[in-house]
Amino acid sequence: MKKKNKAIRFLGSMQFAMILLAVLIAACILGSVIEQGQTFALYSEVYGERAAAAIVALHLDDVFHSPWFILITAFLCANLLMCNLTRLPAPVRRWKSSADRHEETVRNPDAVAVIDEDPQKLFADLRFGGIKKGITEDGSEYLFGSRGRAGIWGAWVCHLGVLILIVGFALGQGQSEEYTVYGVKGQTKQVGDTDYLLTIDDFRIDLREDDTVEQYTADLTVRNAATGESSSGSASVNNPVSIFGMKFYQNSTGWAASVIVEKNGEELQREILCAGEFISVADKPDLVIYLNAFYPDYAMVEGEPVTLSSKLNNPAYLYRVYYQGNMIGMNALTGDDVITIDEYTVRFEDPQSYTLIQIKKDRFAGLALAGGIITLLGIVLALFVQPAAVAAIRQQDGNWKVYASGKKGGLLFVEDFEKAVSAYRVRGSAEEQEKENSEHGE
Repeated sequence: MKKKNKAIRFLGSMQFAMILLAVLIAACILGSVIEQGQTFALYSEVYGERAAAAIVALHLDDVFHSPWFILITAFLCANLLMCNLTRLPAPVRRWKSSADRHEETVRNPDAVAVIDEDPQKLFADLRFGGIKKGITEDGSEYLFGSRGRAGIWGAWVCHLGVLILIVGFALGQGQSEEYTVYGVKGQTKQVGDTDYLLTIDDFRIDLREDDTVEQYTADLTVRNAATGESSSGSASVNNPVSIFGMKFYQNSTGWAASVIVEKNGEELQREILCAGEFISVADKPDLVIYLNAFYPDYAMVEGEPVTLSSKLNNPAYLYRVYYQGNMIGMNALTGDDVITIDEYTVRFEDPQSYTLIQIKKDRFAGLALAGGIITLLGIVLALFVQPAAVAAIRQQDGNWKVYASGKKGGLLFVEDFEKAVSAYRVRGSAEEQEKENSEHGE
């Protein structure tokens, strides 16, 4: 039984929480460093076959949905829940007793002072309102004031917020829907397998005076094909737009161009290709045209194709041609160059920037946001709301003995208390002197 209780205490301990947080942080770093959702071939090319096998086996290619990440998150949630439940009685007791704890303040003061006048002005100077008056067990008159009682809940509220935040994030990661749509101005594309259609009304690249990019902005219209309802908005980098409960992010951009396929001099096919896309020839599907890259200001530097600027000074299209899965040609087209394959002629024209829009739908984003707000509230309560109390008991000689207690930031409160007492005495002395002067004057 003792071993069982010890294990339960460890599962709800801060040490176990720190271990879990360290593992989760390491996992998040790995998930950020290792590109997620890629193929074994790509991992082999980048990291080598052994490392690629380990990445796939340990689910590091999809860290945030892996069984071990979900299990660790569940343990952390259980740990935080146990911490909150086991620690709840303590702040409840402190909250109940803080309403009138003059006896506790007298027993365990952080500072004590004796004054010879009614201490209510001193209470006011220390910003204590709602002063309670009473009689002690030995019949002495007392005054009691407290403030900052909410600070008692700081750590507990912070733990609760972190728990809600993690639960919201975990549920969001597990249940969120993500889509990617890319295209050029004027194109309309379906958002994944949903009923929504995304139209790219406009796409702008704002440049600084030195020709560097300042901002990318896409004007979007989303239409529900089932209901006909539509809504518009603009998405820019770090400024997503929310439409129909989905967030649309301006993720990246690149170059696209129109590809025209002619057969025996007659136009057979015309499509817009983004760099990295391909088309199959309409009446010969085994023949594939792939736009590998586009260079707006093409040049060869040390045998490698580069672009000298972002301006269309010397546009070039790097292409590859496949037939029945085998590459049969690769080159860069400039000027009026075309690709000729038997009776087919292929050319590229009208280069333009495309935008890549990332779309996320997270039903639990509100829960995670609420957790973040509650966590912030807990931090504010813990760091900036300081529970303090002052009790004053009238002595037999008519003076008042004042006891001050500050549970958090005690030294700062003691300093404020001593300053207030000094100011109180100085003011009292000045009033007494003024009274004497007035009497002599009369």
